[in-house]
Amino acid sequence: MPRHVTPGSTLTDRHLTPVVGAPVAVPAPDRLIHLQFRRFAGCPVCNLHLRSIVRRHAEIEAAGVREVVVFHSPADELREHTHELPFAVVADPDKQLYREFGVESSRRSLLSPRAWLPILRAVARSSWGLLRGRERAPSRTQAGGRLGLPADFLIASDGRVLAAKYGEHVYDQWSVDELLDLAGRSADRTRTGSATA
Repeated sequence: MPRHVTPGSTLTDRHLTPVVGAPVAVPAPDRLIHLQFRRFAGCPVCNLHLRSIVRRHAEIEAAGVREVVVFHSPADELREHTHELPFAVVADPDKQLYREFGVESSRRSLLSPRAWLPILRAVARSSWGLLRGRERAPSRTQAGGRLGLPADFLIASDGRVLAAKYGEHVYDQWSVDELLDLAGRSADRTRTGSATA
């Protein structure tokens, strides 16, 4: 069983190369990083969640958080589905980062009853986008599989993991409100610490 990254763990400095744009430092020297692991390029459920991130991206940035999203698809394939996203999207087709962070795949990703409504909503929305020519269908074959589970990590500028969530099904991740609450609590702790130092 993969070893999970837990709050309080410290990550080594690294630079991740997104499919579009310059390399991203993780941790970032001047802000929090929300590192989230998704599934494959064109995944309807992932797209449903990422739309909520896009809609409130300005709020997330204003809270001092930089989004970095990892998929286990090749860069060329991923670029076709994510080129318009306003945040860094990283291809990890060999799942090196997934292994390092203990992000798993499981049949329960799709079988949990809690996932069924989001799956139906995502498929309906994606089908409408395909019919209107606004979306592309995912590849029929996925080298990394279709049973991935999501994971979220909030990383401080010193590399400490402030919070972590390993999803129990395909749509089990932090909402934007949860992310902003975690970022706000982190900022409160920092202000309190500097006031008492």
